[in-house]
Amino acid sequence: MSTIHATIRDTKTKGQVKDLRSNGSVPGIVYGGELPNEKISITTKEIKNLINKENFLSNVISINLDGKEQKVLTRNIAFDTVTDEPIHIDLMRIVKGGKIILEIPVKFINNELSPGLKRGGVLNIVRRKVELKCPAENIPTELVVDLDGLDIGTSIKISSINLPENVTPTIQGRDFVIATVAAPTVVKEPEKPAETEDGEAKEGGEVAAADSGEKASTEGDKADGDKSKEDDKSSSEKK
Repeated sequence: MSTIHATIRDTKTKGQVKDLRSNGSVPGIVYGGELPNEKISITTKEIKNLINKENFLSNVISINLDGKEQKVLTRNIAFDTVTDEPIHIDLMRIVKGGKIILEIPVKFINNELSPGLKRGGVLNIVRRKVELKCPAENIPTELVVDLDGLDIGTSIKISSINLPENVTPTIQGRDFVIATVAAPTVVKEPEKPAETEDGEAKEGGEVAAADSGEKASTEGDKADGDKSKEDDKSSSEKK
């Protein structure tokens, strides 16, 4: 569990908040439970360290606020649109006995032990995160999917994942798919037509030759017809 240090801030104007940021701190707020909201400030360095941790939005954090420890979840971090620096953070208190809805990331392990992936299959990930309803005191950091022994055609469903006690998916009534081990997809290119010596496609050449033969035959028939007409005309004049 990560621990960050924070201090109570007493900023009342935009100018004071701007000065706070200029001095290397990020304003924020802690809310939730029966305690009143608390305006806080955290150093920019600590916020960046928090952001760099894997799955930081679903990790429980221990915040030391002026010497008092509180367990919180990061609910939102706002960033400057120009510098991309963090400019505000919202932290929600974890109240014992309460339930929280979170998107928990899915982690796939033992890819090298999957016969399907060894034979060229593809891991088709349908859901990289799953929305779960969790008790405040029992929040999983990730859902682990073991690919050991899985062959091509296998569907990994939510029912095959061991969820912690009292943790349930928000999607109820169906056993939805997390991922599948799919067969490899091979795209076969169309064959290129063979070319003749003059560089034209063979099929096109044959058609051209056929057209040429047909044309020659037609012209021959026409010549024979003209000759026959001349012979008939000559015979008629002799008579």
